[in-house]
Formats: sequence, structure tokens, C-alpha cells
Amino acid sequence: MNQVNQVIRVNRVNRVNRQAPSDRCTGDDTTTRTESNGMADQTHVLFVEDDDVIREATQLALERDGFAVTAMPDGLSGLEAFRADRPDIALLDVMVPGLDGVSLCRRIRDESTVPVIMLSARADSIDVVLGLEAGADDYVTKPFDGAVLVARIRAVLRRFGHASGGEKHDEGGAEVAGGMLTFGELEIDTEGMEVRRAGLPVALTPTEMRLLLEFSSAPGTVLSRDKLLERVWDYGWGGDTRVVDVHVQRLRTKIGQDRIETVRGFGYKLKA
Repeated sequence: MNQVNQVIRVNRVNRVNRQAPSDRCTGDDTTTRTESNGMADQTHVLFVEDDDVIREATQLALERDGFAVTAMPDGLSGLEAFRADRPDIALLDVMVPGLDGVSLCRRIRDESTVPVIMLSARADSIDVVLGLEAGADDYVTKPFDGAVLVARIRAVLRRFGHASGGEKHDEGGAEVAGGMLTFGELEIDTEGMEVRRAGLPVALTPTEMRLLLEFSSAPGTVLSRDKLLERVWDYGWGGDTRVVDVHVQRLRTKIGQDRIETVRGFGYKLKA
């Protein structure tokens, strides 16, 4: 524990030392960071990566883009840092010592709905699927371009920042009452961002909630995987449709296996 706290302190000192004098603020060990591109102040990233070169280079790149970064070399120290600092987003390499990235993602998901992006040196199905099934919201394959990683981080944060139900729809037989959509025993409160099944609350991650809202906005309409990637994950270009498949699978286990229907060769639709 003392070793972990020491690493955390070193990371924080390094962040302060990298800043220009005008960005520093004395008193109560508080560091003020000016962020670019309209990001909220001090968006805190937990980055767990065992490769020293990749960890340092990525940390510097993210800090140049205005993020505050806590970088850890293994899964156990990453878990301790998560519990101590409660970051806004976690970037987890799959293959890290102590506690692998998939297990760390699962532990984080047990405690929080904070967004998680998995980093993998391979695009193997097993890495991708295991990470997503553990609760990750997206993944990036290494080696990655820094701009691509920042874009994925911003896209995930935007998704979590506005899990808004938006418009109210009355399609496909769904009953609408004051922002409440009803599909049989499934109730979706698009204003309170709550879901109930047979009267019992259903705990969804923000990504799962966005996916369900997308389906519920057009019940009975087939939505392709590419369309869901664009609308839910903000992919403006081709992405890995396995991300959609695994999230649909996760959503089915929570709202009912038969509520979302697979239309082979086309996509998925919500049964009205």
C-alpha cells in the first residue's frame, strides 16, 4: 500500500513538474490545469500499462492534450489508484502483471460505472470479447496513434456526459407517459435515466443505457451494427462490430434475452 501511494505521489509530482509556471497553483497541493478543446477541468485518466516507454509517452501525450494522468505499471497498483483517486476514465492494457487488465476492468465495474477503454497489442477476438464482457466500453489496438486514442477518450466521455433521453417517441406500440417508455414488463424512464424490469431496478452502465435508448427510440425498426456504432459509440468511420455484439449480449442478460431480436444479415431490433 505504501508503495502504491508512493507511485501515486511520484506521478502527481511529475505532472506538476511538466507544467509551465503559469499553470501552477500553490497552496493545499492543488494543481490547476488549463484544458484544451473544451474539455472539463482536470479530466482525470487512470492509465495502467506495464511497458515503461509506452506508459511514459502516452502519459505525456495525454497531458499535452489537457488530461490529468495517473499512470500505473501493474493491475494491483492500478486498482489501488482507482479506489484512491476515482478517475473520470480508465485506460487498461490487457496484459499487465499482478492483476490482468480484464480482471481489473471487472473489479472496477463491480464498484463503478466509470468508462473503461481496453488497450490490446492484438486484435484477437478473445482479447476484445473478454474485455468487453468484463464491462469495458470500447477498446483500442496497439500500436495506436495518439490522436486516435484521444478521439476515443473524448467520444466515450461525451457519451457518458449526455446519457440524455432526448426526444420522446411514440412508435411501435410503446406506451409513453411523462418520459416513461413501457415495453411489456420493461420500463424506461428517459428523464430520470432509470430502467425497471417487472418493477425491479436494472443497473445499466451509461453505454448500455445509450444503447437501450437508441433501440427504444425506434422499436420494431432494425438498426444495423454500423448505425449503432455511429450513434452510440460516435464512430464516424468503420469500427469493430464486435463491440456492438457484446454490448447487446450484456444488455439482453439484464432486460431479457428475447427483448432484443437479432435480424440475421441486418442487425438488431427492440421488440415492441
